[in-house]
Amino acid sequence: MKTFCILSAFALVGTCATPKYTARIQNLKDSIKLEDSTLVINYANTITSEELKSHLYQFSSKDFEGRKVGEAGQKKAAEFLKNYYISEKINSPYGGSNYYQNIPASFFSKGIKSSENVLAYIEGSEKPEEVIIISAHLDHLGINDNGQVCYGADDDGSGTVAIMEIAQAFNRAKNEGHGPKRSILFLHLTAEEIGKRGSEYYVQHPVFPLEKTVTDLNIDMIGRVDDIHKNNKNYIYLIGADRLSKELHYISEKVNSLYFNIDLDYRFNAEREKNQYYTRSDHYNFASKNIPVIFYFNGEHNDYHQPTDTPDKIEYGLLEKRAKLIFATAWQIANQAKRLEVDATNQYLN
Repeated sequence: MKTFCILSAFALVGTCATPKYTARIQNLKDSIKLEDSTLVINYANTITSEELKSHLYQFSSKDFEGRKVGEAGQKKAAEFLKNYYISEKINSPYGGSNYYQNIPASFFSKGIKSSENVLAYIEGSEKPEEVIIISAHLDHLGINDNGQVCYGADDDGSGTVAIMEIAQAFNRAKNEGHGPKRSILFLHLTAEEIGKRGSEYYVQHPVFPLEKTVTDLNIDMIGRVDDIHKNNKNYIYLIGADRLSKELHYISEKVNSLYFNIDLDYRFNAEREKNQYYTRSDHYNFASKNIPVIFYFNGEHNDYHQPTDTPDKIEYGLLEKRAKLIFATAWQIANQAKRLEVDATNQYLN
């Protein structure tokens, strides 16, 4: 059962949708055939709460000083990610040992120093020119005026370590002869906390052509439980999936229904929803370029943007399950026969 399934693009279905349109939606649903069910679960199960916890305690440690954009702690965080991908033998899209997309200080304002996005890459075996992006921001708020470190374990340490584990799972599959047909870019973005500037820079200077970018699956806070769900922890908010591609929405639903049965909560997907989360994280810069997106989010909690957002408060079993959902969704998009389509070009809707 889905909680508050408020899908903005489907608002007309209950009021003035024609039988013909309803049939088209059903045909679209029926056209989605999930790929490699056994393989998906085998590799999803390599994503473990123990490894997520180990990564997060390092990434959200005092050594990284709250990862404020352009500062020493954020540079250490970027180096931590780079070293991880090198150790896992996951390549950079640039080749060699350069995993950074450098962003000059001139791109920022208010004295923000130069920074960098961190990129890792698995090339597709059949359609390498088509790219799926899995993104999360690596920066946080730094040290507050009282000298307290803002650890950012959930925001967005949880998304960061989820990508690390997802990348490892895809790389293991590739090494065992089951690599993705389309390419996957693991994109750790800087400067989200100062206005989504890292993703803004990326879409202005894309490493791969935006017209060849199939989707952005963006992860920003997936390790905690908000007050709304304190009695039902098996949930995740999904935002944006239906805005540009109903196919993406139904892929997500079908993957979840078959493998995970997480309560997908769409209440924050409404177009006039007061918090406007759809515009507030890095996926929005991709959506503005007509690239379908999903934003995965656990909602705000009392530790949001506070020094008390620490790794001991993360629900690691939930983090694992949510990361597996994202991995399996990316697997489907990367491996299905036909490229994911936006609604404007989808034959089932036109």
